[in-house]
Amino acid sequence: MTEPRTHVLLDLDGTLSDSEPGILRSLQWACEQEGFPIPTEEEVRSVIGPPFEIGLPAIGIPDDALVRVVNRYRERYKEIGAYENTLYDGILDMLDELARLGLSLSVATAKPEQTAHPILDYFEISDRFDVRAGASLTSDRRTKAQVIAHALRELEIQADPDLGDHVIMIGDRDHDVLGAMHHGIACIGVTWGYGSIEELIKAGAVALADSPADVADLVRQPYRLHQP
Repeated sequence: MTEPRTHVLLDLDGTLSDSEPGILRSLQWACEQEGFPIPTEEEVRSVIGPPFEIGLPAIGIPDDALVRVVNRYRERYKEIGAYENTLYDGILDMLDELARLGLSLSVATAKPEQTAHPILDYFEISDRFDVRAGASLTSDRRTKAQVIAHALRELEIQADPDLGDHVIMIGDRDHDVLGAMHHGIACIGVTWGYGSIEELIKAGAVALADSPADVADLVRQPYRLHQP
């Protein structure tokens, strides 16, 4: 790193909050209502993070039923499941320490903004972030790379020639790592979320945080993405 770090992008599900209970119950309910086998806890955990159109086919939902299942899921999740959710222990202290270091904090989540924003409001942490970037319900902003691109535009730093030095991503799944790498940004993987250590290392995470207390020190370290 040749320039000082200025911005941190943070994933939501599996990084800031443990959203698994609400996602699990809402997806199991949706599958039952639509006549599909009820997915196991392990199956649901495997699809938390990326957009459902990527994950649900892997657990047996056919392409022609994706819209029905997702819409049914949203019925319960919007009103109930979103709030069956807790911040991980130590997250508030982590955000305080990152802010104390003078870093700009933003959320970059593949969760749709229409559900991500109310969750951040529910936890009373929205004002800690300069940008709260999430997915759209249309195809124009669904992948993590697209969400990060949106966050960078909102922060007005997308043209920064030293972006890789100034910005770092914090996330728990391989799509966080790969989405950041698409923009030349390194990603620190967190091991308390839904992705495995092997998944994060294979994707190219530059470091692993075993607890929120580890994050601030790791953010200050110099990283260089591995060149192919």
